[in-house]
Amino acid sequence: MKKRNMIAATGTFAAAELLLSAYFYRRTMKRGKAKTERTIKMAGTDWGQYADFLAERKEYFLAQPRKDVWITSEDGLKLHGTYFPNKESRRVVLCFHGYTSEGMKDYIGLSGYYLKRGYAMLLVDERAHGQSEGTHIGFGCLDRMDAIKWLDWILENVGEDAEIILHGTSMGAATVLMTSGLKLPYQVKGIVSDCGFTSPKEVFTHVLHSMYHIPAFPIIQIAGFLNKRFAGYGMDECNAAREVRKSKTPTLFIHGSADTFVPCRMCEKLYANCGAKKQKLIVEGAAHAESYYKDTSRYEEALEKFLKEVLF
Repeated sequence: MKKRNMIAATGTFAAAELLLSAYFYRRTMKRGKAKTERTIKMAGTDWGQYADFLAERKEYFLAQPRKDVWITSEDGLKLHGTYFPNKESRRVVLCFHGYTSEGMKDYIGLSGYYLKRGYAMLLVDERAHGQSEGTHIGFGCLDRMDAIKWLDWILENVGEDAEIILHGTSMGAATVLMTSGLKLPYQVKGIVSDCGFTSPKEVFTHVLHSMYHIPAFPIIQIAGFLNKRFAGYGMDECNAAREVRKSKTPTLFIHGSADTFVPCRMCEKLYANCGAKKQKLIVEGAAHAESYYKDTSRYEEALEKFLKEVLF
């Protein structure tokens, strides 16, 4: 009887783990289930304090000429971006947004920096976000191949004499760092990573431990199996901390010391592993994706220094 009860209990526990893992997978990896409101709550950044600043930048941002652009991914998805030309500028910043966001949201603040300094901007909706097609979120692993397609678009439409900067925030930062391990066109002069994570596996392990207070095993492993089967990649298959070892592109790493969503230690690991010329800015007291707003002057000074070195 005891043995039978133990087998039943083990079976019940295993079934519960499977259900929990499937629930976690749907909530985090699939379009429509991963909610922006939940991401903002987990990140914990108080955006209300920057409402006036953002409203001012948004008014300027939306007053600039722009156009919708489209590409097709290697696996046949129609991907959307918004291109802000800047007169005849050949300098283009290719921007990748964070998890559950979209291109036209995450770069409202920085538009006031780049556009006023003569840079064109291409703000993309990563797969399964915004107006781009896709069911499964790429977490940089799939998006890095889409980034190559976006670079092709820039070279075809701006010209071979373009000078390109990749700028990513959070998941977008992981995207540009994972892209750095690929063979990039020589027109890519630099990469800016703002609060990037090392891999989907590591960031969600951290979230399960710190925010939900539950063990990551076997949830992450089961979710990774499901993702490999349905989305085509494992949760640690493409790891930014490994990819940056192969990078030859100068990189500026930015992170907030008070980031509880993507802890600052990930930035330190990424920086230590990076094989290219590199610079680093840690903004004291900044939460997730808050660095530009927490200390705008230091952020812009770091950008100015970095861009002068890679573009002039």
